Amino acid sequence: MASLNPKIENWQDRSVWIVGASSGIGWALAQALSLRGARVAVSARNADKLNAFVLSNPKSFAAPIDVQQSDSVQAASLAVSAHQGLDVVVYCAGHYLAQDAKAFDAQQLLLHQEVNYLGAVRVLSCVLPSLKAQGFGHVSLISSVAGYRGLPKSLAYGPTKAALTHLAECLYMDLHELGLGVSAVLPGFVSTPLTAQNTFEMPALISPEEAAIAMIKGYARGEFEIHFPKRFTRVLKLLRCLPYAWYFPLVARLTKGARS
Repeated sequence: MASLNPKIENWQDRSVWIVGASSGIGWALAQALSLRGARVAVSARNADKLNAFVLSNPKSFAAPIDVQQSDSVQAASLAVSAHQGLDVVVYCAGHYLAQDAKAFDAQQLLLHQEVNYLGAVRVLSCVLPSLKAQGFGHVSLISSVAGYRGLPKSLAYGPTKAALTHLAECLYMDLHELGLGVSAVLPGFVSTPLTAQNTFEMPALISPEEAAIAMIKGYARGEFEIHFPKRFTRVLKLLRCLPYAWYFPLVARLTKGARS
């Protein structure tokens, strides 16, 4: 299968900015890329965790950020660009709290939108001009298979991830001809502080380190959609093709434990 993006196989001295790097997938990816020789800039709200990362990874750089604040995003972007330039930008910041329409919480829906989607938009507004000007680079948005179709307890989270995937698709259409790479990363269940709140069994649960390796392999193959673990995500991709008359009752039956 032909590569949709320029392949990223060598990370030595490549400048990477990971937004949402204080825990989970972002932290694991930052560690993995640092071990491969990348110059990794890490951003999140927790400055202490960022500084701890820099202490153990001398080639790294910390740029605290609040993705809900445009001024904070712009300041972090300028700091990273001035320090090391930009080759790869990974948006990994995320918020998740299980939500059900029977207890509709508009504030939670808006908070998910602010962090998961609008935060990415704010970062893109800062980095795209320089990436387009230099004619190379890669933008990777961490979405989720929860955005494939509607799922129980995903009232706030799922729509933001669906929007993020759609955003990545549109970015690819517009930026590919300019020489830029764009990828959408769609993990299944990954053991992170966000998923730790789930009280139901999470099929095919993997570690953040496994997720990071899957992402690096996807970048090396030049993939647009990087989804994992395949034994789980392929099932969800198949369910996505079902008509609603089949999909709704089947998912209701499969997720009965998660909804109780």
